[in-house]
Amino acid sequence: MVKQKTAVIIGVSSQDGSYLAELLLEKGYLVVGTIRRSTSMIHENIEHLKGKITLEAADLIDQESLNRVMIKYQPDEVYNIAAQSVPGDAWSHPFYTGEVTALGPVRVFEAVRHFCPKARVYQATSREILGGVKGVERANESTLLFANNPYGIAKAYAHMMVSCYRESYGMYVCGGILFNHESPRRSLHFVTRKISMGVACIKLGIKSPPVNELGEALVDTSGQIHLGDLNARRDWGYAKDYVEAMWLMLQREKPKDYVIGTDTSYSIKDACKAAFDHVGLNWKEHVISNEKLLRPTEITDMRGDYSLAKKELGWEPKVFMKELMETMVDADLDWLKSHSVK
Repeated sequence: MVKQKTAVIIGVSSQDGSYLAELLLEKGYLVVGTIRRSTSMIHENIEHLKGKITLEAADLIDQESLNRVMIKYQPDEVYNIAAQSVPGDAWSHPFYTGEVTALGPVRVFEAVRHFCPKARVYQATSREILGGVKGVERANESTLLFANNPYGIAKAYAHMMVSCYRESYGMYVCGGILFNHESPRRSLHFVTRKISMGVACIKLGIKSPPVNELGEALVDTSGQIHLGDLNARRDWGYAKDYVEAMWLMLQREKPKDYVIGTDTSYSIKDACKAAFDHVGLNWKEHVISNEKLLRPTEITDMRGDYSLAKKELGWEPKVFMKELMETMVDADLDWLKSHSVK
């Protein structure tokens, strides 16, 4: 009889963590998910999973909490999805970003090294580690690291520590260099979700919309969504596709890092158009660029070359930007209706 595998997902209530938990449950894993200690009992992304997964309180800045989880469950696989994950917030919280996003993964590696050294570890890396690279249209696993914001620099440190632990201790640790990936479970601090929720609010005539990262209404009184640089371009994929790649990375005989993307590039204007077209509205009448939301430095336009993942993992994206934005708009329309927001 095959022993049931145990997986620990650090940051299970996140977009990626929740989709990954669903995938692992389908594959028969015992899934342990960590959440930060809070008085709130509501975690919207995983409410439907409660009773199916085991929840433990742990935090990337608390080494002892991570140690306890590894000692207690002796996992076969560990997925670190947690981070201070909003690049824009990294400018206002650079110290916290470093503690969580850079040093947090090292605390995970140390917990595994000391208490369950045979576990295979996935570290969520980011396209932001390549942020300032110029003259590269398609990034692959050999593209030089050149992060240009606090979040990307923190992620670059963690990514370099992946190979350090692999080579220094012989641990099975790998990193997924994931390009932007979105879903209806994305936080409202991310541009795609601001667009989809904004579109839904405008379409339904919501008078009290959610607030953005500035603490202001997502849609102003004149019916406009405030965004940053509308010409900024991204390679956008679907989070549910990307967690499959995470799992596949840990099934290989030897650990290896992979770029995960869609090999496409669209501007924020393109995403706005796709979302507003879906509900029969003209995006140009409802979107403005707000200088308060501009990044001090913008990452360069780059596509994620996933050819190695396709060749060695058998992975490729299934959902692309237009379908993704339409799915997110539909989900936000349903959410506003079901929550009776007016």
